[in-house]
Amino acid sequence: MRIKCTVSYDGTAYSGFQVQPEKRTVQSEIEAALAKLHKGGRIKITGSGRTDAGVHAKGQVIHFDTPLNLPEEKWPVALNSLLPGDIAVLKAEKTDSGFHARYDARGKEYRYYILRSRQRDPFLRSHAYQYSFPLDIDRMREGAEYLLGTHDFTSFCAAKTEVEDKVRTLTAVEFLEEGSLLVIRFAGNGFLYNMVRILTGTLLETGRGDREPKELREILAKKDRTAAGKTAPGHGLYLWEVFY
Repeated sequence: MRIKCTVSYDGTAYSGFQVQPEKRTVQSEIEAALAKLHKGGRIKITGSGRTDAGVHAKGQVIHFDTPLNLPEEKWPVALNSLLPGDIAVLKAEKTDSGFHARYDARGKEYRYYILRSRQRDPFLRSHAYQYSFPLDIDRMREGAEYLLGTHDFTSFCAAKTEVEDKVRTLTAVEFLEEGSLLVIRFAGNGFLYNMVRILTGTLLETGRGDREPKELREILAKKDRTAAGKTAPGHGLYLWEVFY
């Protein structure tokens, strides 16, 4: 039986989602909980994608195969009783054996949280990027318009990525203001390694006045990582939702 789960986690204490030798990861914690449920039997999970060290998730999606025939509503209860407090299974669904959390995904939404303040907030230090410089949101919106649509996002991808096809479609870039928090919402059919963090870093430079909004179009055309801005820190990033 194949089970699809929606999972939320605080990535602060983890070296990312994917299993890594000698490191604490979200995947290893979930698989350890599943092993306990299965009397020591190893159950491997597959996620919709990886998240880096410090990155959070509101709606990561995973799947796994199991011989257990628990009702759907029992899976979150059973797993959450075995998982650490910074990981939660929100929902579980029985699905057909052909479902794949990664390959069946049709799109994703990420959100990046920025604390616009000169004064640090101890409660947000691991959950929002503190940015003390004034930001012109209108300039950021203008720059973001050039990013919408289907483009080769080589300039906004980590240089070390092994993915050859860097064409993606960005369907939305929104700026949501919640008091001192600025939340940038990105939605698209897929994202390259560090893409959201590099887009965010470049938009912040635009809002600060270090770049002109029209430069975003020129950066895309150059297909050169060095043309774009700095990579924003991982702790402000959230995998918000996966679409199927």
